[in-house]
Amino acid sequence: MSAQDVLVLAETRGDALADVTFELLAAGRELARTTGGQVLAVLLGPGGAAYAPALAAADRIIAVDDPRLAEYSPEPFASALREVVEAEQPRAALIAATSIGWDVAPLLAARLDAPLATGCQAICPDGDGLMVTASFCGGKMTAECRVAASPAILMMLPGSYRPTGETGKGELEQRSPAAPLEPGAIAFEQWIYPEAGDVDITQQDVLIAVGRGIQQQDNVELAEELAQALGGAVCASRPVVDQGWLPATRQVGKSGMTVKPKLYLALGVSGAPEHQEGMKDAELIIAVNTDPKAPIFDVAHYGAEVDVLDLMPALGEAIAARKG
Repeated sequence: MSAQDVLVLAETRGDALADVTFELLAAGRELARTTGGQVLAVLLGPGGAAYAPALAAADRIIAVDDPRLAEYSPEPFASALREVVEAEQPRAALIAATSIGWDVAPLLAARLDAPLATGCQAICPDGDGLMVTASFCGGKMTAECRVAASPAILMMLPGSYRPTGETGKGELEQRSPAAPLEPGAIAFEQWIYPEAGDVDITQQDVLIAVGRGIQQQDNVELAEELAQALGGAVCASRPVVDQGWLPATRQVGKSGMTVKPKLYLALGVSGAPEHQEGMKDAELIIAVNTDPKAPIFDVAHYGAEVDVLDLMPALGEAIAARKG
């Protein structure tokens, strides 16, 4: 136990750890390097120890086992997590801004009388406090705020950190709650899963994004061919998904996925703030649009005022020729 430790709530989806858990561990490791503390991963639910090998990025893995944690419910989860936080007294508790996180984090902060910061994209030490960069107003604005009190409950936006593969000590500790967990007013009924997508765009190094500029559904095939040539995948802005040309699992933006690929090639994407929220941290952004005032050019590293329907076949041919 150390006042400089960083605690991470590990989320599970079905029988696997949620991808955002590894992002939080990367954020925790980066912060712990500067605070001098350890990274603690907390697993809530029976059989949590089975996930321990996948949480090697943590120094300590605390698996809390109780029948009331078998399925997610906000009251038991918040109570169990509160007990761990009170026992460990970490500098910060990192919780993903997911549907579960939005339930648990405010409850936890209220019960601990601790500060809560939402929309967190970056964290760094600032004297005896933490400096948090947070997004608000639908991603249109960011603010830096200093959090002095400890422990700080920080809700991290998915996609803000990239898993690094860095490892810690990985020591497993199994616990049971000291006090009985009350069921609360909300009871679990069933999981309703969205239709699975054929590609996880959050894990792609190269993304070809298409917007209204592709004009019709048949032209999505041109983007698919280009993505195949570049070894990437096709994603889209909301208008393309609303038309039914691509599934919701391919949507980038506030109401879709947050992505951080090495290359984001935006073809005919206007780049509204809601879309930018999901892709502005890509390593390299290239925008192609016939409208010189399109907002996408504000975040692009390179841009061209070209008709995407002329560009895609020509670029595909050039790539194929280069590959020989």
